[in-house]
Amino acid sequence: MHKLSERFKKILWLTIQSHIDLNIPVGSILIARRFPIGLSPATIRNTMARLEEMGYIKQPHTSAGRVPTEKGYSFYVNTLLEEQALPINTLLSDELSKRFRYIKTDSGMLIKEAAKTLSSFSNYLALATPPRLENIVFQRIKFIKYEKKKILTILISEDNVVKHKIIELDKIYTQKQLDMAANNLNNSFSGLTIKKVKEIIIYQLYKQKIICDELTDNLLNICKDFIPSESDDIFMNEISGTSNLPDFASMKQIKGILSIIEEKRFMLKLLNQVTDAKGTRVLVGMEAILPAIKGFSMVISTYNDNKLANGSVGIIGPTRMNYQKLIPIVDYTAKALTQVLSETK
Repeated sequence: MHKLSERFKKILWLTIQSHIDLNIPVGSILIARRFPIGLSPATIRNTMARLEEMGYIKQPHTSAGRVPTEKGYSFYVNTLLEEQALPINTLLSDELSKRFRYIKTDSGMLIKEAAKTLSSFSNYLALATPPRLENIVFQRIKFIKYEKKKILTILISEDNVVKHKIIELDKIYTQKQLDMAANNLNNSFSGLTIKKVKEIIIYQLYKQKIICDELTDNLLNICKDFIPSESDDIFMNEISGTSNLPDFASMKQIKGILSIIEEKRFMLKLLNQVTDAKGTRVLVGMEAILPAIKGFSMVISTYNDNKLANGSVGIIGPTRMNYQKLIPIVDYTAKALTQVLSETK
């Protein structure tokens, strides 16, 4: 990879910033007129030609100015994240504080409100995922007799996250028997992360080291698949902001984005890329994740509850989005979520 000189960096930066601001191909004369950088249009033009050879910018057609490539945008974003002091949006700060003040005890509502606020401030599609279930601390499980062989299984975490599912056993059991089986499991696993619970269950079943009654053994086999089920729709509920999009996309593209986000495999692939990384990240051009969303980028940041569970909050918009404005908005939203969720523990 070419190492850019300071002049090349400056011209590239100004080309990208001008394209973001004006949404037109950028020429050397435009840069010379917009910015007092002490370089002639001819020098700027020659520099832009070299940047094009390096793959940072391109000409959409002959005699036009240049527009950034994904490589150019990646340079721009990395410079913002590493070198620029990004200011806090005080209006966003005030709005989040106001919305969070009344719902501090409901983590689900907090996450939804964060997404709604982020959408309204960015005018782009906002997305927020709850903390990953596998990192949540198991508190107890309860089995409630439903009908015939069917029972309602309720999993409750240390942070009062509730997951439930109706399952069918091989025979009919009384509620007293179900309670005794639940007590066996709770005594064994309470206080462990869901991920650890699943690992122990799989290991013990494989080694056949469980000495318990038939019902508990049966329920353990079911729990192996029930805890956790990352393909469930716990990731699909915090999406908002498809209106008032200035130059985001056509309605056809918006519908495509919504249908893609509803694909559980897409969400899981996305989460695997961002949830384990701390801080704010920018995915420039998302074609590598899913070809159907070429030309879009994501600004996303992780938040946590001051324990083990991480979630994500971010926006999806055109690659030509105002990163200088939007990176600090996403970053602050994630930090505000972390703070309020930690305070409620």
